[in-house]
Amino acid sequence: MSDWPLTRTFRSSSGEVRWESLGDPGRDPVVLLHGTPFSSYVWRAVARALARRHRVFVWDMPGYGASEKFAGQDVSLAAQGRVFTELLAHWDLDRPRVVAHDFGGAVSLRAHLLHGARYRSLALVDPVALAPWGSPFFKLVGKHSDVFDQLPPTLHRALVREYVGSASSPGLHPAVLDRLVEPWLGDPGQAAFYRQIAQADQRYTDEVQDLYGEIAIPTLVCWGEDDTWIPVDKGHELVARIPGARLETVPGAGHLVQEDAPAHLTAALVDFLA
Repeated sequence: MSDWPLTRTFRSSSGEVRWESLGDPGRDPVVLLHGTPFSSYVWRAVARALARRHRVFVWDMPGYGASEKFAGQDVSLAAQGRVFTELLAHWDLDRPRVVAHDFGGAVSLRAHLLHGARYRSLALVDPVALAPWGSPFFKLVGKHSDVFDQLPPTLHRALVREYVGSASSPGLHPAVLDRLVEPWLGDPGQAAFYRQIAQADQRYTDEVQDLYGEIAIPTLVCWGEDDTWIPVDKGHELVARIPGARLETVPGAGHLVQEDAPAHLTAALVDFLA
């Protein structure tokens, strides 16, 4: 993990969270949220670029990346929304700019709409936000997570590599794929991988999607045009629900826009955050 160290810790209601900040502490704060089954590592290039003008906060959600993983841990969207609200208070951030990908999109939306977290602006990148969501594979594993958790380590590793790799349209560099898969290996990692899928319940977005019309902050929605996990049609639908929201589609990018088109995404975020 030395290539992307998260040196700071926070004891949240769902376990220890590892986090880091980049950039001058006096600059305008931006918080980045990752998705599933990823970690803050997917934001490394974007975070370093944004840190030239902002103080950038990155964190691994409980049960993900370098953060704590344990049996019985609540890693649901409901829990992550509460944890994010706790983190903002811990960081003493009032109305930061927020950028959220995939599952992190739902986390940021729940924190804002249900827990009173205030943002200056919100950028959503291929977010989990509207029903229905979850691929056939995701739903299969969710129903039989106890069975999949018993896979031999070699088969589990192959499954996770194939699944994570499918989030990219052009394909991930082998070293990047290794790094994204690494946290899910070994006994704690394998159990955590199936735990987070088992707890991914659509009701957590059902609870907020009718509230999107109440969002009253500048909102940008970015979407990879080749996203096979959540099709770009969902981006058009989401923008229609959020007053004043703007859609930016990214050609040639799949669900992991940060890896497939980092320059395009960074440029779009720099313009929006300015």
